[in-house]
Amino acid sequence: MRGATLDAGALIAFERGDSRMLALLDRVSHDPESKIVIPAGVLAQVWRNGSRQARLSRLITSRQSIVNDLDEEQAKAVGILLGVSGTADAIDASVVICALQHSQVVITSDPEDLRVLAPRLAVQAI
Repeated sequence: MRGATLDAGALIAFERGDSRMLALLDRVSHDPESKIVIPAGVLAQVWRNGSRQARLSRLITSRQSIVNDLDEEQAKAVGILLGVSGTADAIDASVVICALQHSQVVITSDPEDLRVLAPRLAVQAI
């Protein structure tokens, strides 16, 4: 695995210390060229109180992590994907767009939701 894009379920699992999630990120972190990409909307879904989210705070500030902003170009791509798929979850669509742009697998707790948006998307369920 050459990096991974995380959805909200993956971040929650990481924060809770889920052993499968920790093992997946451990594999990613062993390659110094790998990046852990967290779409900004996903972070917004999960972030509640930094003082109580020490593990998540460390993850998002690590050298291998990138919080991917939703800029105008990506926002338009998300909207197009929603229109084509007939779905409405902009955060899920932003995860798909982000993963495709970075050529990464998505670590997710909801693989079927993402496959509706992109049937060929590489996903790792947790």
